[in-house]
Amino acid sequence: MNPYYIYALKDPRTSPARPFYIGKGTGNRAWEHTIRIDRTKKGQRIAEIQDAGYAVLTTVLADDLTEVQALKLEAELIAAFGTEATGGLLTNSVIPTGAATKTRRGVAVPAGVVEKAQVGLDLLKGAVLELAQANPEGITNSDASKVLGLQSDYAGGSKDYLSWSILGLLMREGRMVRAEQKKHVAVVK
Repeated sequence: MNPYYIYALKDPRTSPARPFYIGKGTGNRAWEHTIRIDRTKKGQRIAEIQDAGYAVLTTVLADDLTEVQALKLEAELIAAFGTEATGGLLTNSVIPTGAATKTRRGVAVPAGVVEKAQVGLDLLKGAVLELAQANPEGITNSDASKVLGLQSDYAGGSKDYLSWSILGLLMREGRMVRAEQKKHVAVVK
């Protein structure tokens, strides 16, 4: 049996109850949000619902999934519902802070592509961070790009820009630091 499932947290103050968060989990993960309320938009919504005298509805949407299946379905559902940051329903924080950038005028942005990209970025950051944690002496950009298959040979030569970007984001988030000898070390919190 595969241990992963996809769930929705729904606001019972509307009829029908509207989802405000989509997640993947194992065990009791889906129900932990209402027990340990955090300071995210999701946590604020949970607190609002409870303060109004209601209980958050937790619905398992799909179960018996592998992790890969769960990640793919989660990304698709987040893209379909959209995040509040992009005019959708969900409080999911898949868009990193400070990501507001200007796009070239006339660039068409299909619904859901931003969320899909950010879910993918979260997976890439997690992989780089896990690689760094497994190597306490640190990893180089070249290590991350080669080991994780992130190198590009587009237009000749080897380009490691994607892994540099990921390392930069992790450093900005305070999850990695650059140590001596051009190595990057995971910050354990």
